[in-house]
Amino acid sequence: MPHAPSLPALPHLAQRTEPGPVRVLMVCMGNICRSPTAHGVLEKLVADAGLAAQVTVDSAGTHGYHVGEPPDERAQQHAALRGYDLSAQRARRLVARDFEEFDLVLVMDAANEAHARPLCPPGQHHRLLRLTDFCTTVQAYEVPDPYYGGAAGFEQVLDIVEDACRGLLGVLAPATGSRP
Repeated sequence: MPHAPSLPALPHLAQRTEPGPVRVLMVCMGNICRSPTAHGVLEKLVADAGLAAQVTVDSAGTHGYHVGEPPDERAQQHAALRGYDLSAQRARRLVARDFEEFDLVLVMDAANEAHARPLCPPGQHHRLLRLTDFCTTVQAYEVPDPYYGGAAGFEQVLDIVEDACRGLLGVLAPATGSRP
């Protein structure tokens, strides 16, 4: 029998005293491929679980290359084939206050983490994790950037992101007092 992965416990979510939903921010480089995909996947899983009032999702990029633009057409097309609508999203850049406003800031890879860490105020580093920390069946340490590749890259991103978001939802639901 395979060993179940050890998902982050996130004690800071259980100890939240501020009212309102748990806020999750997905982060990649340009906020047009991976983080919008993760945003859309988690948002749909949360809604399907009846937790939309308890968990909100957003996304941002560590670089400002595409601020104000919609997600990459290819990301939107591949996501739509799996039932995710990314069309309303617009790229924005990660800022330091995001670490105060979001309970979790989930980066897609080591490069995103390296760019996000200096923006993270002291005492908030527990909020910064990799999305892949929540994978339960897919073995991945990073969500690879599909931007310069073909269709297979966008499908791989969806496979990793769906698995990680299901694992994340399993951790978030108890933190909100709900069951997934």
